[in-house]
Amino acid sequence: MSQKPKGPPVDMTGRGGILQSPGLPMSDQKAKAVLKEAVDAVVNSFAKHTQGYGRVNVVEALQEFWQMKAARGADLKNGSLVVYESVPSSSPPYVCFVTLPGGSCFATFQNCTTKAEARRSAAKIALMNSVFNEHPSRKITHDFIRSAINDAKKSFQGSPEDEKDPNTSLGAFRFMLEANVNKSMLEFQELMTVFQLLHWNGSLKAMRERDCSRQEVVAHYSHRALDDDMRSQMALDWISREQEAAGIISRELHLADEEIEGARLAGRELRFPKEKKDILMLACSQLGPL
Repeated sequence: MSQKPKGPPVDMTGRGGILQSPGLPMSDQKAKAVLKEAVDAVVNSFAKHTQGYGRVNVVEALQEFWQMKAARGADLKNGSLVVYESVPSSSPPYVCFVTLPGGSCFATFQNCTTKAEARRSAAKIALMNSVFNEHPSRKITHDFIRSAINDAKKSFQGSPEDEKDPNTSLGAFRFMLEANVNKSMLEFQELMTVFQLLHWNGSLKAMRERDCSRQEVVAHYSHRALDDDMRSQMALDWISREQEAAGIISRELHLADEEIEGARLAGRELRFPKEKKDILMLACSQLGPL
């Protein structure tokens, strides 16, 4: 009899994180302490097994980890390079984003007084997630799919018929999970980011109005990378909205900033809100000062 996966249910909102456990909510101070302990434990363990002494250079270790995955045959369409992006600032605290080869994004989760420290903090949380993501419990299996669908049915009061119909939200969710069997949670989250952006941008609604079925949309975008062309098209949509309702981009930027900050301090994956902000900033660059 197969075991039920130990990993948490898939979070389709973009707000989930591997350190977010069910149960009573922790105070911010306690949550930060737990986060720091978990990160340090992974980094110390990585140091012990790779260099065998002292502190590990987490920036080098993270790059080495993804180079190792590439060497072992991982499908990394954009290569194994880990990309860092510092937030412009003339004074502390400094913040740095780190984007992994698949697209997952993390950021500095500590209060850093130097740019180098901010870069190391981002690398730490990304390294921990990268290592933990290799655990078998983070793989999408048929047992996991059954568990996730049952949880979704309870949350949204879906029926067995909805689960089998690819034109319902529950059916589309099942279709996406089954199309990603044996992939990791980070890989699945990278795919989900595309659909979250399409929903946020109103593209999914427009497709439904053109009588595109959910299954057709899922099948198409499951193989479509989030690229500059897609971002540019979304930016044009927001330019049109701004011209119809002045101030809408400013409000969306404010919301995206709040989401990024909350996810950053909690050590959660934050590509979805960061992509939203990048798309909105691209729209601003073409509109001029708002």
